Amino acid sequence: MDNTVEMQIVEAEERLRAAMLDSDVGTLDELLAPELIFTNHLGGVIGKEDDLAAHRSATVEVHELTPSEREIRVYDDVAIVSVRVHLSGRYAGVASEGDFRFTRVWALSPDRVWQVVAGHSGLVA
Repeated sequence: MDNTVEMQIVEAEERLRAAMLDSDVGTLDELLAPELIFTNHLGGVIGKEDDLAAHRSATVEVHELTPSEREIRVYDDVAIVSVRVHLSGRYAGVASEGDFRFTRVWALSPDRVWQVVAGHSGLVA
């Protein structure tokens, strides 16, 4: 595996984590592809604008995102990340905390910037 690409993905994952914690809509806008498809742990599907709007309105408030068990696979201009995350925060005013497994697909944009094009989350029992 190309360690340079793997390090770029690790850095992108950290930027994404920090942006989620800070509800940094500008950075999220850079990191999420316009065609994003994200399936949440309840089976709902959202796009980029849905995600940005939830952060803008404070519907989503993330207080802790502690990653562990991260695996990265690189295939040319695509990288797949599987990571376990301890998450705490609030959604629509309701507190939530637990361990989740996220799978994210990162792809190079036409401008050669890594962006999340697809993702999925699930509760870890």
